[in-house]
This record gives sequence, C-alpha cells and structure tokens, in this order.
Amino acid sequence: MNCSVSEPDYGHPHEECGVFGVYSDGTLDPSYAAYNGLLALQHRGQESCGIAVNDKGVISYYKDMGLVTEVFSHEILDRLRGQMSVGHVRYSTAGASVRENAQPLVMRYIKGTLAIAHNGNLTNAFELHQLLAKQGSIFQTTIDTEVFAYMIARERVEAPSIEEAVHRAVKKVHGSYSMVMMSPQKLIGVRDVHGFRPLCIGKINNSYVFASETCALDACGAEFVRDVLPGEIVVADENGLRSIRDEVTEKKSLCVFEYIYFARTDSVIDGISVYEARKKAGRLLARQNPVDADIVIGVPESGIDAAIGYSEESGIPYQKGIVKNSYIGRTFIKPSQSERETSVRIKLNSLHTAVKGKRVVMLDDSIVRGTTSARIVSMLKEAGAKEVHLRISSPPFLWPCYYGTDIPSKDDLIACQHSIEEIGKMSFADSIDFLKLENLPKMLDVSGIGCSGICDACFSGKYPAEIPNYLVAQKNYDYCTPIKRL
Repeated sequence: MNCSVSEPDYGHPHEECGVFGVYSDGTLDPSYAAYNGLLALQHRGQESCGIAVNDKGVISYYKDMGLVTEVFSHEILDRLRGQMSVGHVRYSTAGASVRENAQPLVMRYIKGTLAIAHNGNLTNAFELHQLLAKQGSIFQTTIDTEVFAYMIARERVEAPSIEEAVHRAVKKVHGSYSMVMMSPQKLIGVRDVHGFRPLCIGKINNSYVFASETCALDACGAEFVRDVLPGEIVVADENGLRSIRDEVTEKKSLCVFEYIYFARTDSVIDGISVYEARKKAGRLLARQNPVDADIVIGVPESGIDAAIGYSEESGIPYQKGIVKNSYIGRTFIKPSQSERETSVRIKLNSLHTAVKGKRVVMLDDSIVRGTTSARIVSMLKEAGAKEVHLRISSPPFLWPCYYGTDIPSKDDLIACQHSIEEIGKMSFADSIDFLKLENLPKMLDVSGIGCSGICDACFSGKYPAEIPNYLVAQKNYDYCTPIKRL
C-alpha cells in the first residue's frame, strides 16, 4: 500500500515506538487484541506498524508504512490467526523511515523463529553491528533491533531455552529497551536495567498482555497486573507467568518525558498517573511565577492537563482557548515553506470568543526550536488576546537524548542559543516561565510517596548510562554508517 508521510511535528520531541504482545488462553483473539492495543498506542509512533502472530510454531506477520487503521483491515487480521501476537508502532530515531525497518522483525534461525518488537535505542549498536558483520552476519534493516535479534539468536545456539538466550544477550547490549518477543512457544517481555522505557503486564482470564502503557491494556479489556521491573525478563507460556531478574545495581531512570508529553493522559506508568503528574506540573508553575490573568488555556493535548492544574492552584478560570483538528492525519503534506509557516493554523486554531480582550496564561509541554510557540502566541494575539503569558511544563531542553527520544542536537535547541527572556521575546509572549529542574521530582510526587527514579538528562546533562564518544559527536546517527548525519 502507498501511504504518504507527513513532516515531523517540529514543536515537540518524538518517542521511538510502542510495543504490545498477547499470550492467549483461547478466549482472546491475539490479532484483534494487538490491533486494539496498537490503536491505543498510536500516539507513540505514526510512521509504520505491524503485527506478528504465532500459530503452533508458525509465525505469520503483516506490516507496512502508515497508521494502524491504514495498514490493517478485517481481511488482513482474519488471516493472522494463532495463540500469540506481537505488535509495534514506530517513530524512527535510529534507522531510516522505510518499510524494511517496520517492526516486528521476524527472523528464522537454527533454533526456530523469533518475532521481536523494540522500544528504545541501543547505545552500543554500532560496535555490535561491526562485530557481527565481520563474523559474516547479513543485515536486512538499518535498525538496532536487528542487532539485538542477532545477539539473541547467537546465544540461543548454546543456551537451553529462549529466555536464557535473552538473559545472556541483554548483558551485552547497552542503552534503552523495552521489548516484547515471541518464540514458537513463549511470549517474553524485557526491560533494560535502567528502566528507561515503560512496559507493563495485564491479564484477562488466563491470557497475558504486555504493553508500553496501561491505556493499551484497557483497550483490549485486560486488567493491570504490574509493571515489568528494570532488568527483568518476564515469560508467559502454557505454565503461566514467570520472571528472571538478576540483582540490579543501577539507579532506575525512567524517561521523565513520558509524564510530560509521550504517554497518553489516561495511562499509569510505574505507579504514577500521567494525568495527575501533568496537573502537578501546572500547579508548580503557578507557584513559581504567579501572574495576573483572566483565563488559563492549554495547548492540546498534553498542555491541557497542566493548564487545569495551573487553574486549580492559581484560582484563574480554565477555558478551552485552542481547538485541535484531529482529522489531518498522515496525508497532510506541506510542500512549501510558506505553507509550513502557516500550518499551525490548520492543526490548531484559537477560540476567538474565549480569548478576545483577555489576559491569557497558555500552558504547553515543551519548547524545542521555538517556532511553534511563536506561531500559537501570535495566533492568540491576532484573535484579540490582550496578553499571552507562556508557561512550559518542563525545563528548557539543553542536551540531546541518546536513549530513544528524538531530541535534536544542541545546535537546534533554542534554549542552548538563547536565554529564557530571549525565548519569551522570540515567542512574542508577554512573559515566559519553564518548570524548574528541581521541581521535576515534585511533579511526580502525586501520592506523597516520592519519585522512584527518572532520567532528566535532556534537561540536566546528567546521563545515567555511558554514551559512546561517536554518539556525542554526532547526535543523529545511523549506526550502519556513523559518519552520515540523517
């Protein structure tokens, strides 16, 4: 099928993907459950998607470029019959956006067949790729997931089981990964020792579900059981659920941007409600820098929750001031620079009657390059807003990410080139404030028990896992050709 590809949303960072898996006791249709789960995870990736299904050891799959509803039909899903399934939605941060890089990857090797779906970024993928290539491995993709699959296949030759092969392979890969994989008999979920990316477990009857977010469990009717722990391997098969986990000495470092922007607002990640965390960020902003205003509004979608919190804390009424067009889809292409400059008016539009003559506090989740914020503030002022006070529910981006988030190099980050006051002027805002770095843990303390560990390296520059020098030198890399900047 031919699916057009839209430009990136330059106003926000992107996460790499979402993963989903089902081991069914016969009461849950794995292909349709995966389809529903991927629909719930569509916000995590819109470039490509795929589903693989295991029928008594025979793995069949379908994947393509495009949204879940574009790629799959009833006819395709009805052909994907079996006991287990693995699904994936992708936004590329390593490897080109082409069909062969769509997941799940399905590989046949001496011990059988393996289907694997990966969320994250392997920081030592280049070294492992070079090692494997010199030993004769032939690669069909340019994604680090294939490197991981090769590592598992190599270990499986000597290992007594697939889970032991995974156990041995994870000791040799570095970086971030939450994975769901499927062998002929087993469904396996894996999370890296730092817990950079989320992964949870659900259950319906005696069927087990693995998913990037709890909202995907809800979508297929599964009850939340627990989160996969950092460094844990969880196996679902005919004997139920079991776990393999060595002692973990690394500090847990869940990406804090899951709460700020990536995750769906109705998800709960590692025991923390995304909605409550975003509201807490708005409350903290209201305490940091109060301002006299008439209404509080939020930029859809993640800015809305923060705006509600800001309103509750400040006492300034919340109103819907910006409307989002939900029906643009991937076929919306902006071929010229002039159309790019005005595209925000098609995606977002102001409610003139709500903002006209008002002093407005506008909440958004982040500022990357600054162009989107400037367009939205200008739009509100053209609609008659007397003042627009910009409040951002995250600290300024000062450092790139190497763990699977598409935060650009420092050259492209506006906060690396300009002061907060200058960013405010460039955004045409009457005032501006970002959430303070020291308030990030407070944002996640929504139940009074504190925060269990986050990665805030994109704000602080404190990376919890070692970064190879060539990745530091070239933020946007293709591990197959590291001298090429994508």
